[in-house]
Order: sequence, then structure tokens, then C-alpha cells
Amino acid sequence: MKIVECVPNISEGRRPEVYNAVADAAASVAGVRLLDVDPGMETNRTVITFVGEPEAVIEGAYQLVVAARGLIDMRTHQGAHGRMGAVDVCPFVPVAGVSMDDCVEFANRLAKRIGEELELPVYLYEFAATRPERRSLADIRQGEYEALPSKLEDPDFAPDYGPADFVPEFGAMVIGARKFLVAYNVNLNVTDKRWANRVAFDVREKGRMVAGPDGTKVQQPGTLKAVRGVGWYIPEYGCAQVSMNLIDLDVTPVHVAFDACEESARTRGIRVTGSELVGLIPKTSILDAGRHYLERMGRSRGVPLADLVHAAAQSLGLSEVSSFEPGEKIIEDILAPERPLASMTLQEFADETSRDSAAPGGGSVAALAGALGASLAAMVANLPHPKGAFASVRDDLEEIAMRTQELKQELLDAIDADTWAFQALMEAAKVVGPERDKAVREATLGAARVPLEVAETCPEIVDLCARARELGMKASASDAGVGAGMARAAALGAAMNVRINLLEIADDPDAAEMLARADKALRTTRTRADELESEVWSGLGGDVSDL
Repeated sequence: MKIVECVPNISEGRRPEVYNAVADAAASVAGVRLLDVDPGMETNRTVITFVGEPEAVIEGAYQLVVAARGLIDMRTHQGAHGRMGAVDVCPFVPVAGVSMDDCVEFANRLAKRIGEELELPVYLYEFAATRPERRSLADIRQGEYEALPSKLEDPDFAPDYGPADFVPEFGAMVIGARKFLVAYNVNLNVTDKRWANRVAFDVREKGRMVAGPDGTKVQQPGTLKAVRGVGWYIPEYGCAQVSMNLIDLDVTPVHVAFDACEESARTRGIRVTGSELVGLIPKTSILDAGRHYLERMGRSRGVPLADLVHAAAQSLGLSEVSSFEPGEKIIEDILAPERPLASMTLQEFADETSRDSAAPGGGSVAALAGALGASLAAMVANLPHPKGAFASVRDDLEEIAMRTQELKQELLDAIDADTWAFQALMEAAKVVGPERDKAVREATLGAARVPLEVAETCPEIVDLCARARELGMKASASDAGVGAGMARAAALGAAMNVRINLLEIADDPDAAEMLARADKALRTTRTRADELESEVWSGLGGDVSDL
């Protein structure tokens, strides 16, 4: 699928009936999924986030602007956040299957339509900017709404689309294409926004104006790149905040911004007490933060994803002033499909497997077996982490743990994916007419693809079990052996499922290639598992000939 995100910021955060109606206008378009509506009382601004296929998102954004124009009057608007229009900014962000160039095209299409049909002045920014001086949103918005009447008279400020006319009730808007931006606020133990401004000026890329050697004012850059920031006081929270836009997470991640604010605050005799996410965040940012703080604590980073998220949320204090719910703030978690099987208890899964239905079946059970094998490898690698005797191999063990956590998660996802693929095959069999053969073939290959991926994961799991046993504690040798045995069972079960799915089309070139890959994965897993199991069995005093 092609998925694009749109994040309009509207100049209303105090009237739920207004900001919800504006968000609903976008959500009413078929194919648009509304992810988040995040209002701010003091800022009098709401960040709305929705995703979908490009055509649906472009139409949703247009309907949102139409609704905002009818419900928000900028002539009476006041708020702590900078703003230029009723819909102040509307960026498109690539999520999946779309490029930044695609998003530039989407921005131009929307801006052209708004300019022509609604007769509003529209400016393009970031990657969609038509000239260098318009790349920065802050530069375009300088002087805010109040400066528009005079600025629009300047030919150099002519809009990219629409008339250069002041529309008092709406103002002007900015549309663009950008990387994923995180709106992030760091809380301080003071109520004076001047302290927050000082910290903001310390860390933001622009920095502050200072006196130069000759007494003239010069710009002194801050410590962080790709960060914009300002200080403010939020009465509803009872604290001042350093309010930041992290515009390139590859340059400055969330945890780096938090730590920089913490260091600046400490040098000024004040404290950072927590932080707040406004809108959504990519999962990688939270996971990177979790790994960062676990490493700083001397703990292994090779832990489950849920533990990484928890470590990040606790270390960043994300629930101090507002609730942090991963399923509501992390974009991948919001978009993730349901996992009814992987979410079951062990009892429920075993019961469901035993019932008289075709799914879950051997494919899902094979995926679960592989996930358990990877889990044991992670455990064997993690157990020695805090022990001084293993300091020389700690990094190697941690790499094993991190990789096996990734494999474990992939295999847990495959539990449900195998069932969905089987259900798709059942639906294809119901197709009537000349398209039936093609539909059945594609669904058959799809049903085999999931167990093939499971089978091809298993040799690596055995290798990781062997490596963890070699470097880890002798008392964990049996756990590594059991992990290898689970990987062997997973490979056999997955390969069997590849074969039974492709049995009737074995002569198909694609099917033949998949069968060969499954056979190779099974042989490799068996050979490596045999070797490890024999070593473990012998080390436990057993006779290898008994295996």
C-alpha cells in the first residue's frame, strides 16, 4: 500500500465542538484514518493527524480546510503558539510506498486547489518550497497573522497559489512536504517562561543573539541541529516548558534533545521533571530512546519491545503532565493490524488450535515454536549481562540478544500472518469466472510465503543459540539446546506447510523455487541443530548415540 501522513495544525484548541468538527471533516472521506486530535488550551491550537492512500488524504485535507474556514475566525484568535491562518500549516509526510517527491506533488495539488477554489493565499515550505527563503516555516510565518495585511502587499511575499489578498477571517496557510516531525516539550520545575527560554536558546539550532567582540549583536548557535525551540508557561500543567520541533530525527533524536535540555537546566540550577509528546512519534524513536537509557544504566538493550518502550517512557517522564499510551502515540502501533492469535494466552492458543477449525494450524504453531527458540537464545545471552566475569564478551552477547528479539517479534507476527494467508486462499477459491485461476495461484503462493519466511529464519536462530551457549553461562547450556530444538521443529513444520500449500502447483516456476528454498532451510537447520544438541547432550553427561 501507499500510505501518506497529513498533519494539519489548526488555530483552535479550546472549543472541542470546533476542532473535533474540523477533524471529522477529514475523517469523513473514505480511506482516511484519523489517528490523533491533540488540542492545547494555552496554545489555542490543535494538531490533527490522519493517514491513508494519497488520493484519500489529499481530499481529506481539502475538506478539513473547508470546514476550518467556516468554523474558525482569526480576527478573534489569541494563543501562545505562532500562527498565520485558521489552518496554519498542513504538511504531507511519507510513511510507506511514497517518496518525498511524491509528497511534494501532493502539496502542490492541494495548494493549487485551495488557491483556486477557495481563493485563499497559500505558501509552500520545506521540501515543497519554491525558493530557498521559503523552506523554513518560521520565516514564512514571521510577524504571524497580524502582519499579513502589509506583507501581502509586498510582491516578494506573493503566495505560491491563490490571490495575494488578505482574508481577515482565515488569514493564510502553509502547505508542504517534510520528514516526520516530532513536537516535543520538556518540562521544568519552574513557572517563569524566561527560564524555559534560556534553556531553549541553549539547545535550539538557531541559538540566541549575543554581543560580539566589537559590541555588535551576533548569532550564537545552540548545541543541537535540526531543532527549533522556544520557552513558555502552561498554567494547566503548572510548569514552564521548552517547546521544541525536532525536524529531523536522524540528526537529533528525542532522547538527545531531552538530555541536552537536562544538561542546560542543571547548569542553571533548575531541573527537568519530565516531557510531553504532542501528536505522534515513530516507533524507532521510542525504541532508540529505550536502548539509550538502558545502556546508560548498564542494562542489556536486548530486551522485548515492550520493555524498550517502558524504559523510554519512564526515562523521558512522558506521563508527567499528560498520559502516554503507546497505542495512541506510536504511529506504527496505531496502524498495526490486530494480532488475535499472538495476543492470546497460552491456554487460549492451545484451546483454539485444538478446535475443529483449519486455522490456526501447523503454520502458526511452527511460527510460535521458532519464536520460543529465539526467546531462549535471547535469555541465554541476557543472563550474564550484569556479571563482571562476562565483561569481555558483554557486547557480543548483547548483539545476540538484540538480534534474537527482532527474530522473535517477526515470528510472533507470522502466527497471525499465516492464518490471514490461509483465509485469503479460501476467499480466492470462491472467485467465479476467468480471474479465478489467477486469484487462486497468487493466494496459493501467498499462503506458502509466510511459512517459507519462518523456515528461512530458523538456521540463524540455531546459530544464535550456539553462539549464546559458547559465550554465556554454563548453567544455561540446556536452554540453548532447547532453543535449537524449537528452531528445528519450526523449520520442519514450516517446510511441511510450504509443501502442502504448493502441492498442486509444484510445476509452477515460482512454486518450484519456493520449495527448493524451504528444503534448503530445513536441511541447514537440521545439520546445525544436530551439532549443537549433540554438544549440549554430551556436556550434560549424556551419550550422543542416544540422540
